[in-house]
Amino acid sequence: MASHFGDRLCQAVKKKSTPLIVGLDPVYSRLPQAIRAHSEMNDEFDVSAAVDAIFDYCRKVLRIVAPLVPAVKMNIAFFEKYLWEGVECYYSLISEAEALGIEIIGDVKRGDIGHTAEAYAEAHLTNPELTGLEDIITPDAITVNGFAGADGIIPFADAANEQGKGVFVWVRASNPSAGRLQDFQDASGRKMYEQLAEIVGEISSQDQRIGSAGYSNVGMVVGGTSPEETAALRQQYPKMWILVPGFGSQGAGPADCLRFCNSDGLGALISASRSIIYAYEKAEYKAEHGDNWEKCIEQAAINAKMDLSRAMV
Repeated sequence: MASHFGDRLCQAVKKKSTPLIVGLDPVYSRLPQAIRAHSEMNDEFDVSAAVDAIFDYCRKVLRIVAPLVPAVKMNIAFFEKYLWEGVECYYSLISEAEALGIEIIGDVKRGDIGHTAEAYAEAHLTNPELTGLEDIITPDAITVNGFAGADGIIPFADAANEQGKGVFVWVRASNPSAGRLQDFQDASGRKMYEQLAEIVGEISSQDQRIGSAGYSNVGMVVGGTSPEETAALRQQYPKMWILVPGFGSQGAGPADCLRFCNSDGLGALISASRSIIYAYEKAEYKAEHGDNWEKCIEQAAINAKMDLSRAMV
């Protein structure tokens, strides 16, 4: 397996023939009834029962989607709400995903400068060498908040270099109110997100960050429902992988997301979460697969892959 994150993504996307990745945002109340009804997992207000249910569900989801997609994106917020038991679950699922041979992106959005940024990077990107933690691994990449500028990005990028991992800097969000800040223009008409993208581009293009396939291990996050003009970022920064959330439930269609791919179909990871992991709630999948929630998720992932594939032609 390639030791450079950008190279591994190229291999994984080619192998699975899709830029689609699946996001894990587990909410207990939306878990399948078959799991919530289990005698040892049927109390959402009992932390051990809730975390056990979430772990059981996510482990099964990982096994369903691993043959279909190159990577998964795990949102740590949905685990941290359960404090130390949730964090333990998060890291256990990282090991499960690693054993399945898929890339793991930890959606942690950490951000700071100096020693604090270095500590965050060590916590989320460095595989621990501490006694008692020998079996724990961290994700293959994480998301970070670039609000502090280069001083808040470089510590994470350097840790990624040392560990053979990656970083995605949150450049342009997809939520409706993001534009009030991120589209704010200076006197020359340059928008804030464009300035941040330039900073990320300068860091990502440094020779030590570029893999043999031509891609950097430092990329950016640009929402699929962001304004159409953000597509220009693809041409401006061809060496960067772009993580594109918003496909499916957030309203972004295939064309909205595929505009961030290079002409060869590489360069973007298109993330769908709720539209896949909760597919068993939808009438169309219930009609076909009944109470078999695992088949519903599998079919939703296959359908999403097909939608992107058709739109690429």
